[in-house]
Amino acid sequence: MPTIVHFDIASEDVNRAKKFYESLFEWKITMPPGMSDYYLLETTDLEGKQSIGGGIGKRENPDQKITLYIGVENIERYCRKIEELGGKVIQPELPVPGWGSLAVCMDTEGNLFGLWQEKS
Repeated sequence: MPTIVHFDIASEDVNRAKKFYESLFEWKITMPPGMSDYYLLETTDLEGKQSIGGGIGKRENPDQKITLYIGVENIERYCRKIEELGGKVIQPELPVPGWGSLAVCMDTEGNLFGLWQEKS
């Protein structure tokens, strides 16, 4: 069953956001090799078990906020289904080299969310 697998936090100042979330929640935040202005973060639940991971990146437009990504086995199929149900595909499938691919969509209520497909 598709579930939330990742979240992105859009920021004006990536380093300021990194410092804020590290200090507030004690999340482990690192910059992966080959990326600039994007950090990966690790979270744990209240018992200390690994939980949903996320990222902090540069805001690309004024409306960009926190985006939840839902893991699916086939982005193309889900994008078609979203449009059939009255939603919109804002960013069609986009490869993320070495990781997988993503798409950004809007539901019928104007909420943005992402789809994520692991590299096979």
